[in-house]
Amino acid sequence: MLDDFFVRALIAGIGVAIVAGPLGCFIIWRRLAYFGDTLSHSALLGVALAFLLQVDIMLAVFAVSAAASLALLALQRRAALSSDALLGLLAHSALALGLVCLGFMSWVRIDLMGYLFGDILAVSAADIAVIYGGGATVLAILALVWRPLFAATVNRELARAEGLDPDRADIVFMLLMALVIAFAMKIVGVLLVTALLIIPAATARRLSSGPERMAVVAALAGAVAVALGLFGSLEWDTPSGPSIIVAALALFIASLTPLARFGAAASLAGKRRP
Repeated sequence: MLDDFFVRALIAGIGVAIVAGPLGCFIIWRRLAYFGDTLSHSALLGVALAFLLQVDIMLAVFAVSAAASLALLALQRRAALSSDALLGLLAHSALALGLVCLGFMSWVRIDLMGYLFGDILAVSAADIAVIYGGGATVLAILALVWRPLFAATVNRELARAEGLDPDRADIVFMLLMALVIAFAMKIVGVLLVTALLIIPAATARRLSSGPERMAVVAALAGAVAVALGLFGSLEWDTPSGPSIIVAALALFIASLTPLARFGAAASLAGKRRP
């Protein structure tokens, strides 16, 4: 019989994976892996501000991540630096500022490793409610902006010609990313949250025939990785957050095998058959 804390961890992890999968697809399509790192690194600054201002940690992380994403948009339009240079500047500056702020707050004792690598086994029923409530909101908003966001991903000029607003879709996408990072930080930690966004989506890309199908497969792959990682952590007494990412990596490697490609091709052929 599984303990209650393990069941809560499993439910919370699956909830985060279901939301992270579709967003991760856009990260893959738009080649924004470094952008995900930037937002996740800024989460530690949000943790520091949460302790300093005595506010909710998820709220502070979301606020800081959202501010970092909007700052990136503003800098891309005004600065002469390239996007990857701006991302590197924001990512490492935010991470360093967070660590320095925590260092100054000598009266605060926190589990830094838990925030860096996750502490999924400590999630509560209230955390699960926040994850699923917020996750449902994220998926609903993503469904509303899916068409302009995907059109902008394929061709921004064509999206504008069709009367869509790719700039607004970009802002909504960045805010959704910030929200998911605030959720996922407690599951896999600041340093591993980008992997939970990217690896299941990369796995789904090998097994999917269309964008909507890829989003669904990415969510399922993330959920399977959470389950395998948690059970592996329980069996071999390994850290839960990194174990989830290792499980996701194992699924990605499995997707590279000829058998997986054959299964995906057979599924596509069956779908096309009248």
